[in-house]
Amino acid sequence: MAAASSSSLLHQTSIFSSIPTNSNTSQSHQTHNPNPFLQIPRKPNSQKSLPFLRCTSCGTTMSSSENDLKNPEKEVKLWGGRFEESVTEAVEKFTESISFDKALYKHDIMGSRAHATMLAHQGLISVEDRDSILQGLDEIKRRIEAGEFVWRSDREDVHMNIEAALTDLIGEPAKKLHTARSRNDQVSTDFRLWCRDAIDEIIKKIKKLQVSLVTLAFKNEGLIVPGYTHLQRAQPVLLEHLLLTYVEQLERDAGRLTDCRTRLNFCPLGACALAGTGLPIDRFMTSDALGFTAPLRNSIDAVSDRDFVLEFLSANSITAIHLSRLGEEWVLWASEEFGFLTPNDSVSTGSSIMPQKKNPDPMELVRGKSARVVGDLVTLLVLCKGLPHSYNRDLQEDKEPVFDSVKTIVGMLEVSSEFAQNVTFNRNKIEKSLPAGHLDATTVADYLVKKGVPFRTGHDIVGRSVALCVSKGCQLQDLTLDEFKSISPAFSEDVYDYLGVENSVKKFCSYGSTGSECVSSQLDFWAAQLEIDRSAYNNQ
Repeated sequence: MAAASSSSLLHQTSIFSSIPTNSNTSQSHQTHNPNPFLQIPRKPNSQKSLPFLRCTSCGTTMSSSENDLKNPEKEVKLWGGRFEESVTEAVEKFTESISFDKALYKHDIMGSRAHATMLAHQGLISVEDRDSILQGLDEIKRRIEAGEFVWRSDREDVHMNIEAALTDLIGEPAKKLHTARSRNDQVSTDFRLWCRDAIDEIIKKIKKLQVSLVTLAFKNEGLIVPGYTHLQRAQPVLLEHLLLTYVEQLERDAGRLTDCRTRLNFCPLGACALAGTGLPIDRFMTSDALGFTAPLRNSIDAVSDRDFVLEFLSANSITAIHLSRLGEEWVLWASEEFGFLTPNDSVSTGSSIMPQKKNPDPMELVRGKSARVVGDLVTLLVLCKGLPHSYNRDLQEDKEPVFDSVKTIVGMLEVSSEFAQNVTFNRNKIEKSLPAGHLDATTVADYLVKKGVPFRTGHDIVGRSVALCVSKGCQLQDLTLDEFKSISPAFSEDVYDYLGVENSVKKFCSYGSTGSECVSSQLDFWAAQLEIDRSAYNNQ
């Protein structure tokens, strides 16, 4: 069964805050399917808003907009039945995760709504209890998003905060919500839902950068730039061709994320602590309600593995490397030594001591922040490498690197797109630089192949021709025909049709090459793919 899409958490960077906002966007690879199990109609006599109660016997508390507050007493933990002593303050401070996992509140409430609805459908709780739970969860969500909810570190995490607050709010029915559920499957479910939304948002940002790069290519059609290998001049290429390099890489980045989304979109809920449950739950019902493809088949696997996170951060890391390379290239090109590119003032910064400076700092930071994204992946790899089955508390540490990776990669994509929209390529400087480096040498070797000369022999002939140019301080197109013939009789007058960067570019004809017709075809493809009106740039 195809998975239904979830609405995006993000509006700008709201996915990284403890109070995300809703944005009803859909991706091209998804189909929106409103969830009947999460939209239970209320009885007429239950429409009245319930009062929100705060427990006054809290220890360290935390609101969505405040630092920890101190209160004199602690409440008994929801798991505290077999314990005779409460944990020490140091242990409580060290083990809490509410300071960061409250970002999962929306998904935790989604999971609880689906779970409560399933429990009622299976006769494990009453319809009245279900409705009371759903109303209470709605009120808690409203309070969180209004900044009125008190996050308490003595309640450890987002799950216990919401469940305890629900108990404060509606009483006994709330105690039935955790039937056939553990925090182990609960957190894995929440995290998969969060990652699913994050992937959707990153893919949107990738597409925006692709549009910016293709638009930049349209604005600079026909501009020839030096192509480099080993950071040495190699062959002439069209600037559009070079810009489309990054568009292609970003497309694969989006594809990796889409593949990752497909694999993570399976539901752990109902796996419980590790072994499942002896109660007659319907895991397929909750999976469908939450837009998952199906429940995970193995309950131990469902709660213990974080390969979906590793794959997600791996995809983010590859994207970050691509963006870092773009940043490096543009930082170099903006230098006086190259002078190929000038960023607008709106995407540049200055120096605190050198008044003349204009720095492409955003792209330097794109290059630098790639290290954070890669580091987040390495953190998760090391975290997971020695864990026995099944769940271990170590996995509490999986969230902050993921939150950081997503926040960072979204920022990198956004600023790269902004930079691409605010740069100018310096045609005169680029054109004046083109004669240097004998960029047309390989085209001359191709010319000799067409004359029947074996390529390796032609390579040697052109190499000797370049050596002659170096000794004379000239370019290949400056050699006389007699000088060419002194090196090889294969040369004739038509060699000059292959000399110079303009002629050289015209000779490229292989699929995917930098030839004008080939690049124009590539631009047509991406204009259609990204829904860009190419005609708007025909006269530029």
